[in-house]
Amino acid sequence: MEDLEAQNFEQVDISTFFGSEAEVSKEDSKVVIFTKKQHDLVNEIIPIVQKNNKSTAESFINRIVDLEALASAINRFPSLLERHSIIGDVRTPTSLIDSLIDHMNNGDSTLQLPSKANLGKGLLIAKMHTLSRLGREAKFLGEEKLAKELETETISSMFSLLVEDVYLNLINDTSQPLEFRREWAMSLLLLWEHWSDQNIEDVAPVLQAVWTARRRLAPAFGTMMGTSELMMISMQMDEQWIHFIKEKMGEPGVTQAMEEFLFGISYEQIKTLKNTLKTQGISAIGRDEVSKFLGEHVKADAGLDYRDFYSLYTVRRDNARSRARFKVEGPYKTLEDYYIQFVTEQNKEKQKNDTFAK
Repeated sequence: MEDLEAQNFEQVDISTFFGSEAEVSKEDSKVVIFTKKQHDLVNEIIPIVQKNNKSTAESFINRIVDLEALASAINRFPSLLERHSIIGDVRTPTSLIDSLIDHMNNGDSTLQLPSKANLGKGLLIAKMHTLSRLGREAKFLGEEKLAKELETETISSMFSLLVEDVYLNLINDTSQPLEFRREWAMSLLLLWEHWSDQNIEDVAPVLQAVWTARRRLAPAFGTMMGTSELMMISMQMDEQWIHFIKEKMGEPGVTQAMEEFLFGISYEQIKTLKNTLKTQGISAIGRDEVSKFLGEHVKADAGLDYRDFYSLYTVRRDNARSRARFKVEGPYKTLEDYYIQFVTEQNKEKQKNDTFAK
């Protein structure tokens, strides 16, 4: 790209830097960089940045050009939704689903996943960082509304990364009906193909709202049960979340996973803290006192940054996997696992009822 300082600068429609695939539909077998909403936001913020700092605008434009090139390269890999002969073997969506069902184990699955899946994840992460930086730039320039919208889209993209983990966890759960596991595997193929997912659109706003409310409504560690916090959070959620609370909170694993989510520490740490507070006759402590009473540094509080959300999710995920592997006390799944499983169950039940009603 030419040196922007050396020319008369004009506002640039960011569409110039996208190919015709920028707003391709989910039905097309293409990884897309930005959704239409994200595309519009980027197209709105870039001219504002250009007016303030041409070199900063150029760096953002160059990054988007790089994302376009990466997406183009990924799209040259065979579709995961079609039949292909690959290096002497035949791959179909069914064979991929069978492989996910039959060959998942407790180790790292990176080398077992299709190349297109791993490459697409890299593109997703690069896009998240780009949206996040654009959001910070918008905030710096006083464009609060744009900054908030870009932050929301960054978090929404993060949920695509999170839901991949959830699908892999649920597929690997042999206690689940095979019908469900195959459905999650198909959803995973669709996610890898497009890096967008209908479940994310349904689930992400709820979990994001719970995360936000968690920081505001759970300021003290008293009985560690989180009952009042949970009730206040639930009153602000949609009907499906309320149904989830009513149906599933009686199950020990779900309750324990919810406590981990609310308090930001592990089941084991919650158990230790409960016993310590009971022994010392202390009714409640603040978040900043948790490390002192546990005798170790813990990050019981976290901001609303998408990296904090995902980081603490992965801690809960890894702890749950370890418990399941060693068959020890505590939740074997994360709250996100339980909630997406519940959404799947509800959708299946609705499909059956709709079929019988015809």
